Amino acid sequence: MRARPPRELAELPYAHRLTPFIGRIEREGTYDWLHFDGCVFEDVDGGSSGFTESAFSGVTFTRGRYRRAQFDDVWLHTVRVVGADLAETTWMDSECDEVVLAGTEISGSRMNRVTFHNCKFDSVNTRLAKLRNVSFVDCLLRDVDFGGATLINVTFPGSTLDRAHFDNVKLTNVDLRKAAGLSIASGLESLKGATISTCQLLDMAPALAQALGLTVKDD
Repeated sequence: MRARPPRELAELPYAHRLTPFIGRIEREGTYDWLHFDGCVFEDVDGGSSGFTESAFSGVTFTRGRYRRAQFDDVWLHTVRVVGADLAETTWMDSECDEVVLAGTEISGSRMNRVTFHNCKFDSVNTRLAKLRNVSFVDCLLRDVDFGGATLINVTFPGSTLDRAHFDNVKLTNVDLRKAAGLSIASGLESLKGATISTCQLLDMAPALAQALGLTVKDD
């Protein structure tokens, strides 16, 4: 089943409660019912902060440390995250639309009921992350490292995985059939628990045979 289309700001159930964010993000801060609009955060330490029922639009995060921050029912639109540390963060019931993550650390993070629409992931470290009920819709995932991660009920409709790493992943009900492109750089032998199409299997056959140590010879 395809994920629902991305919502607009006014469609959020808490939109009427939002107030403009003024000030700065601080470590262990609490941020509820806020609209972060056009903000630029550079080298900010927002570790262990909590964001609940808040919206981010046109926001840029450059570097900065947000380790162990919590994002509960948040909405992100046209947000850029470059070189930031989001390791061990927790994401619940959240939606990201046209978000760009480049050189970003989200290793050890936990995501449940999160949808990414039209997002771009470039050299993102998601090692040891735990993703449950997550959808990547029409996204580009380039050089994304899922090494050692756990993925449960994860789908990739319309998305392109380019040189993805799946070393030692644990997959349960992961559906890759509707991915627009599937290029796996490493970890083919760890894809147990994933569902792929016949065409994808044929495309991957040479690399899969090599990963499994199979020799294919025709007389």
